[in-house]
Order: sequence, then C-alpha cells, then structure tokens
Amino acid sequence: MSKSIALSLVLAASLGLAACSKGEENAANASANAAENASNAADNAMNAAENAASNAANAASNVSNTAENAASNAM
Repeated sequence: MSKSIALSLVLAASLGLAACSKGEENAANASANAAENASNAADNAMNAAENAASNAANAASNVSNTAENAASNAM
C-alpha cells in the first residue's frame, strides 16, 4: 500500500516538473523517467514478494529440520 502511494507521489512530481519545464525534450525525459521509476517500483515489489515467500519457505524448512534433529538426538 505504501509503495503505491510513494509511486503515485513520484509520478505526480515527475508530471509536475514536466508541466513546468520550458522544453518539450525535458517533458519527454520527465515522462520517460516517471515510466522507468514505475517499472522499477513494480520490479522491486515483485522481488520483495519473492523474497518474503522464500524466507517463509526457509523458516518452514528450519522448523522441520529442528524437529528431525530433536527426534534423532532423542534416540
């Protein structure tokens, strides 16, 4: 949720700068930068989700390994 808010603020700021600029090239660059920022934010969000899933899987594996080790050591 906060990432989408931050992305919206970046996009709004970029468009604001584009509107205030005197040259069409600056406006085009600001627009391209805003699009690149949005793409990067989406990539970062996806990477964070993948990392969270991986961390959860590792935690589950660690619990399983701990249980196996405890059972093995009890024998």
